[in-house]
Amino acid sequence: MKKTSRRAKRMERNHKRNRGGGTLNLTALMDIFTILVFFLMVNQNDVRVEDADQIELPASIAENMPEEQLVVMVNKNDILVQGRSIIALANLNETDNEKEVIEPLLAELQYQAERDPLSPEALQAGRFITIVGDKDTPYQLLKRVMSTCSEATYSNISLAVNKVDAGGA
Repeated sequence: MKKTSRRAKRMERNHKRNRGGGTLNLTALMDIFTILVFFLMVNQNDVRVEDADQIELPASIAENMPEEQLVVMVNKNDILVQGRSIIALANLNETDNEKEVIEPLLAELQYQAERDPLSPEALQAGRFITIVGDKDTPYQLLKRVMSTCSEATYSNISLAVNKVDAGGA
């Protein structure tokens, strides 16, 4: 019979104990993913364009990035505020084209303004709004949308564009 040292016996015991293999605790992993999903949902940024396939933005070399603010989107079919359709462009063409203000859009913008009251100093400076329009959107339509925004106290108007390098313009 072969005599083994204490060290060899201890190593043999450890090898037998660890032979079963590792296990993965899925409960902790699911907890992490649940927290991650809620974090991403709460912290999503509303400034970016949701329907990028319907709108092709014009190019610009501007350096300023827009802040988070109310977004009016003009695509080929509708005018949307914060992703919700306000009026179809087909219905808009049937109405009086001489009027500068688009009534359904004005009502929605006034509603949005009532939801977020400003101090008198901030109101004097005007509310911020971003207009996202396809590069083929007629100027007359954009002008009417901008007039409607002005009428609803949104006087700091930004137009969304794709940023390009100054050398590539």
